[in-house]
Amino acid sequence: MALFNNKGGVGKTMLAYHLAHMLARSGKRVLALDLDPQANLTSYFLPEDRLEEVWARSSAPEASGRPEAATVAEAVQPILDGLGDVRPVQPLEMADDLWLAPGDLLLSGFEDQLSKAWSDTILGKPGPVRTTTAFYRLMQEAGRAVEADIAIIDVGPNLGAINRAALLASETLLIPLAADLFSLQGLRNLGPTFREWRATWRGPVTDNMPPNIEYPRGEMTPLGYVIMQPGVRLDRPVKAYQRWLDRIPVEFQQHVVQGMASEDALTPHEIATIRNYRSLMPLAHDAHKPMFDLKPADGAIGSTQQYVGTCRADFRKLSEDILARLRTAAELHGDR
Repeated sequence: MALFNNKGGVGKTMLAYHLAHMLARSGKRVLALDLDPQANLTSYFLPEDRLEEVWARSSAPEASGRPEAATVAEAVQPILDGLGDVRPVQPLEMADDLWLAPGDLLLSGFEDQLSKAWSDTILGKPGPVRTTTAFYRLMQEAGRAVEADIAIIDVGPNLGAINRAALLASETLLIPLAADLFSLQGLRNLGPTFREWRATWRGPVTDNMPPNIEYPRGEMTPLGYVIMQPGVRLDRPVKAYQRWLDRIPVEFQQHVVQGMASEDALTPHEIATIRNYRSLMPLAHDAHKPMFDLKPADGAIGSTQQYVGTCRADFRKLSEDILARLRTAAELHGDR
């Protein structure tokens, strides 16, 4: 399940981080993959001192001699160097039933390689196909290593080559939205681009796929969208944002579902509205734990602790709804 929006700043990474934790507590084994070159999801999980250790290990001279890579960027480095195929990445255990495949700012160097490989991937040339499917094969290997039930993929807010490879590797898409003009405009970009990617992948790419290369089906089934409430007082959103809220269902249907020619999109398209937890976010970031785990020792005292309970209930309900949609999507795809 990839979380994606063409517009940044809507709370996508925050949503991915909290869903990963809550889904792991629902009895699922969860692998979180940071495929955003900004590595924001990794910074949510890891304090700076540990993040520095991971990145230092990834770039150490002996890194190429290890069987497993420390980060996604290190895993694809042999392809960048022209010296081999993607390496397995070693997931870090973050909590019970929750692992992270760490990201790295160095992943941005893979963008040009993926872009150049696309046209030859369509022709079925083995080398470019291995490049384009690197993320998929990396996540399959990491998922098998930890026996994951669900992979949550965080990507950046763009429609570049890295995201094309990451999203084609996903079976489902979850789209976080803000109720504003920018999110609506972002939706208008998604459908036609996704439709082109899927048609190309399911047509000439799959038809020309070389044998013995594991590759995705390019499903990208839209699970639906989650409204991320703005961080403003509640006396104005009813007036200032209701008109955008009213337009989102139509825009999503027209530009994402119809735009993708996606016959298997799940309905209703709106899954939930997540209220703004601005007062909890800095506490959670400093503690490197989910907002719904904050304790008085973390600064969540008095009425703030009640807010923590509300946050926990919101994310528990959201995770239940998403699990139900994932089961429906699996049935549509014929998976068991």
